[in-house]
Amino acid sequence: MDPIYVIGHRNPDTDAICAAIGYAAYLRQMREDPVVPACCGEINARTNWVLKLAGAEPPKLLLDVRPTAGIVCRRDVLTATPNETFLSVYRKMMEHNFRSIPVVDENKKLLGMPTIQEMAQLFLPSDSKHGAANREVRTSVQNMSAALGGSITGATDGNDKVEDLVLVVAASSVETSRDRAKQFPPKQVVLVTGDRPEIHALAMELGVRCLVVTGGFTPWESLLSQAQSKGVSVICAPQDTASASQLIRFSRPIAEALIHEYRSFTTRTPLRELIHSVQDSHQPLFPVIDEETGRLEGVFSKSDLVEVPRTRLVLVDHNEFSQAVTGADEAEIVEVIDHHRLSGNLRTKEPVRFINEPVGSTSTIVGIMFRMRGMTPDKATAICLCAGLISDTLNLTSPTTTQTDREILEWLSGVAGLNAAQFVKDFFAAGSLLREATPARAIEGDRKVFEENGWRISISQIEEMGLEEFWKKQDALHGALTALCTAHSLHFACLMVTDITMHHSVLLVAGDPRVTAAIDYHERSPRIYDMPGVVSRKKQLFPYLSNLVSKLTPP
Repeated sequence: MDPIYVIGHRNPDTDAICAAIGYAAYLRQMREDPVVPACCGEINARTNWVLKLAGAEPPKLLLDVRPTAGIVCRRDVLTATPNETFLSVYRKMMEHNFRSIPVVDENKKLLGMPTIQEMAQLFLPSDSKHGAANREVRTSVQNMSAALGGSITGATDGNDKVEDLVLVVAASSVETSRDRAKQFPPKQVVLVTGDRPEIHALAMELGVRCLVVTGGFTPWESLLSQAQSKGVSVICAPQDTASASQLIRFSRPIAEALIHEYRSFTTRTPLRELIHSVQDSHQPLFPVIDEETGRLEGVFSKSDLVEVPRTRLVLVDHNEFSQAVTGADEAEIVEVIDHHRLSGNLRTKEPVRFINEPVGSTSTIVGIMFRMRGMTPDKATAICLCAGLISDTLNLTSPTTTQTDREILEWLSGVAGLNAAQFVKDFFAAGSLLREATPARAIEGDRKVFEENGWRISISQIEEMGLEEFWKKQDALHGALTALCTAHSLHFACLMVTDITMHHSVLLVAGDPRVTAAIDYHERSPRIYDMPGVVSRKKQLFPYLSNLVSKLTPP
């Protein structure tokens, strides 16, 4: 069974990562389905420090959950090899009721996709030049014998070699048969006859490539000895002459007649793209190729696109598709666990569990659910949940903090066996994003996009032990914000850098000057505003900006 992925928002912060780990652990105790924590962005330095301290595995990186050809295709594929005969391939297709079959080499590289219709045209060529097209067959003596279920005697050299041969049925008199056979080079002639010793002798006289004796008959022993010296291979076949002649035409290796014009897709081709590509195609089966290796991974037909398997997701720390992993709108949303306002366009096809609590972190909600069930998380999970809660509430100092947050943190700290004061100090000192990352990466570290009154706004937040690094990089950070506006078609972008030691933030802005002009905080320097006491994006900065742009004319 495919797993359920518990995943936070893009540009994940510590709460998004730790809540995903915690809730996945909770669900593994509650459900039989496999549950895997995931993330859709790079893990920051502080969160990495937490995972290392807890001994927890990083969540699975999941950047795109759109249904793809690799998800849709059937992997248990019946294939054919290029050396198999038409007859062998045809029988495979009939036995399994397939209209097409992939032909692959020893490395599983796709060579062709023959269909029943294509093979029928090759069996019955439309060329009418005196029936010559129906005589010509490119095959080997071994292939002919295999198709006929016969036995080979006489000459044995080169019987596995694929050659251009000409089929001559000796059903007339010896003289007529001789005249017909002599129209072609003797070492290309396959002479087919029944129990007619005089024709057998003619085959030796002409030195043909192969004599096929039908009806289950065996030539005289003396003739077989002569065949050995003359270099004539002899096949004894159980069929009548007409049936044997048809089967010989079907003994060609399938590689000799592959048509290379077919539609294929890579494993990463999105479902939406391939649906448009195949809807008007008459091709019955579509191969799926691994992008890295070029190997055949599977096949699908149009009927496989009717009920497409969707990735199952539990969304934590967000409740809108604009912040979710790419393709979430095409996935199956199983649950949503969040502590933010309701917004965006999140819609589901079926009813889902939706839990939204007005607390300081999603990790708090996960802790509540453990306690409500009388369950205790393991130590590693408890450490992660403590970190998520401390991070999102700035160690219970943020205005989003509730009494519930305090109670849950106290309980989780006991389970984790943490010295709370030392843990907080070490956590916030674990890494300066401004010092360690490029300006563009620092802005993406914890960034969310909102739309209000037609305005598309990006808000990034960085928490630092002091503002020294910010002042060093303010110009480069502003350049990164400006580039962000252009790249993502934003009207306004800002970065709030919070000094967690002073409970104070500065706001760096870029974008539409109408928004900048409406900001009434003290402008400390061009494009930078002092925001004393403002530490929460959710509870303080976003409501402020939302109210501000609601009074402006939509862009």
